[in-house]
Order: sequence, then structure tokens, then C-alpha cells
Amino acid sequence: MPAQIICGKTISAQVRGRLKEEVEGMRMTHPNFKPGLVVLQVGDRDDSNLYISMKLKAAAEIGINAVHVKLPRTASENEVMRSVMEVNKDSKVHGLIVQLPLDSIHTINTERIINTVAPEKDVDGLTSINAGKLARGDLGECFIPCTPNGCMELIKQTGVSLAGKRAVVIGRSKIVGAPMHDLLLWNHATVMTCHSKTADLASEVGKADILVTGIGKPEMVRGEWLKDGAIVIDCGINTITDNSRPSGKRVVGDIHYDSAKEKAAFITPVPGGVGPMTVAMLMQNTVLSAKHFLRAQEPGIWHINYTKLNLQRPVPSDVAISRSCVPKPIECLAKEIGLFSDEVELYGRTKAKVQLKTIDRLQAQPDGKYVVVTGITPTPLGEGKSTTTIGLVQALGAHLKLNAFACVRQPSQGPTFGIKGGAAGGGYSQVIPMEEFNLHLTGDIHAITAANNLVAAAIDARMFHEATQSDK
Repeated sequence: MPAQIICGKTISAQVRGRLKEEVEGMRMTHPNFKPGLVVLQVGDRDDSNLYISMKLKAAAEIGINAVHVKLPRTASENEVMRSVMEVNKDSKVHGLIVQLPLDSIHTINTERIINTVAPEKDVDGLTSINAGKLARGDLGECFIPCTPNGCMELIKQTGVSLAGKRAVVIGRSKIVGAPMHDLLLWNHATVMTCHSKTADLASEVGKADILVTGIGKPEMVRGEWLKDGAIVIDCGINTITDNSRPSGKRVVGDIHYDSAKEKAAFITPVPGGVGPMTVAMLMQNTVLSAKHFLRAQEPGIWHINYTKLNLQRPVPSDVAISRSCVPKPIECLAKEIGLFSDEVELYGRTKAKVQLKTIDRLQAQPDGKYVVVTGITPTPLGEGKSTTTIGLVQALGAHLKLNAFACVRQPSQGPTFGIKGGAAGGGYSQVIPMEEFNLHLTGDIHAITAANNLVAAAIDARMFHEATQSDK
């Protein structure tokens, strides 16, 4: 009995329809949100252009904002890496694909470029981190490479349980063979990976309940090799000469389709089998990444690692306490409270400005409580506004585990010249590093001072010249 054909086009259309509904659901609760995808291409290969056009078309159909970034063939490895890192920082992008191969006149380390992609945006599932998680069986914590994931969806459509089945994967590439092995294994199949050095390949294929090929050799696997009733998934895309076609060639898989369909129970065609599913799984990973992003932005308790104070008796001087503390890198703190790298402008390791555009992203979140510490007369021990403010936020944050921030203004030059108290607070309730806080912070106050002095000098000059010179 001829095999039942597993149509990738039909199944991928169903997946895309489901994803479109999910994206529309996101827009219902987050009107200004749209999943973002960037396809980064180097060069102008015709096959890459074809694949990219298919991805962009699928993304538009689902409601994903897909952008094609195209670098010339003259792009160097550093230029490609710079483009990847820029996308990594863009909070509007949730998925990044580096289209392979990289068509450059320069030598580019593909592995290095792939591993520059942020793992949380690696919707191709090719970084070492995602590959490692897949190999360990952490399927819910990684992005699964699109072609193997599409193969699994096709296998599931047969209704056959994988548990205990013998599976054979031909090919060990990082894109198909190796992750396919891991995926089958963690779905409880007994897996054998075959390759160019495998002895008696036909014998191994004959034992397979499930066969997946990805070797790039046209029609190498013959139907007589197969076990009766096997599930056959063909990932191969090869061209052979065919004088009956206007182009003089046609696309075939790694399996001899006509002979294989007589022995298999289920088989995928080429084209129209795995290819459409690969694109569908790419879209699925992008939508999944967007969901992770939204989930991370939901209001909740910040996961801050608070620095533990080493209290001493008697209490040391303010400057001794300030210098004894090791400040947490400000970019680490920004990440802990949910700010993105493109929303924070760093000034060294301990200072940063938050971009005003952050308000737009957070406008849907509920407002917090605003507590004002007004002008007070300091106690004999020196506790004033600053010490009370900082001590209060320490109690709310480090002890009560509430989301809390202290907002204090830039100190005047009084503390610097020793004519007033330390505006950084005091004791164990102070801003560190004290010296940087009291002197200049990000330099904004100096810019204001310079602008004020420039205007004053201009006015002085104008008044002097008007008073001492004639109109002529």
C-alpha cells in the first residue's frame, strides 16, 4: 500500500493561522506591541534571497514586524558582528536570524557570528547556549532549531508515538542532524546517527521505524533499504538534471521518492514537505520570544541581589564606610529592575542615565507610590533629608523586598568646600561612591554652570561696550 503523504504546506498553513491569532491576542492586551524579527544577510545570493522572501512573506501574514538588513559582500567580520550587536540591543526586536551562508569576499568565522546573537533572540536555535540546552534535554528553556522542530511536527501529525521507537538520522550537521538526534532522544526514541563513515548504511536504515535524512546527496536512500511501515522525513534539497523541465533540472530529496513511497507508511515530499515547516517554526520561535519578552515586562517584584552591609562598632566615618563598599555595576542593576541596554546610557561602571523613551514602554504599568521627605532640621548626630531618604529606601527595598528607589538631587558645592553636611547621606545610609556623587555625577550640572556663565559674560560684555562706546 503506498505511503500516506505528510503535506508540509497544509500543516504549516495551520501553524501560521494559529500564530496569527496569538499575535492578534497580544495586540488586544498590548496595543502598541508587535513581535519583531530581523533577518541579517551578507551578500546577494539568489538562494538566500528566495529563502528570505519566504520568511518575510510569512512574517507579514502572521503580523510580525520583519526587517531585512542587507550588508554588501565587502562587509568584514567586525562589521557583521557590529550589526548583530546593534540588533541585540534593540528592545523592539525579539528574533534575529543570520542568513547562511555569509556571502562575503572576506573570511568570516560563521560560528563566532552565530554566537554573537543574544540567546534570547536566537530564534534559529543555533547558538552554543541553545544547542547545549537542547543536548541536555532542557527543551522548555531553549529555542529548538527550525528544521528539526518542523520535522517533529510532521512526525506528530502521523499519530505514531515516538516512545520506544528506533529512529535513524542520516547526517550530523549542527543545523539538522545533531539537533534532530537530541530532539528525538528527549522525546523517548532510541536514536542512531549515521554519517559518511557509517559502515553498512543500508542495514542501519532497514532497522528504522523513523528515518530522517539531511545529507545533501540526491536520492541516495533507496526504497528497498527501508523497513516496511517506516515514517520517512526527507530534509534534503538537491537539484538533478531533468531535460523534460524548461529549466533543465528539478529539485529532489535525499530519498528516492518513487521507490520509498511503496514501503513507507508515511513520507514527506520534496519540495512541499519539510521546507514550509522550517519557515513556520521560525515564525513560531519568534512569537514565543515575543511572549517571553512580554512576560518579563509584567509588573512584579524586582529580583535584586542586595549588597549585604558589614556593620561595625564603633561606626566608622562616612568616607571610610563609602570606600569599604564595592558598588554593583550599574548595568547589572539596570537589568535587575527590567531596563533594556538601549534604555540606559552608561557613565563608567557606577553611573547611568535612563532614556526618556522608557516612559513610553512602561506607560501601561500601574503607578507606584510617591513618598516625599521634606526639609527637616538634622539631629545632633547629623541625620537630615538625605540620610532619612536613603535609609527609608533601604528599609523598603532590602528588608521589605518592595520595589523602591531613592530620588535625590545633585548636591551643591557646599559639601565639597566643607561648609555644609554631606548631601550623600551619612553612615550606612549614604550614596556611593560619595566623592563622585558630591563632585559631578554625569557632568550635567557643569554644563548648566558653563551655560549660565557664558550668558552672564555675554551680558556683561554688552553692557560694558554700550556704556563705554558711542553708537557710532
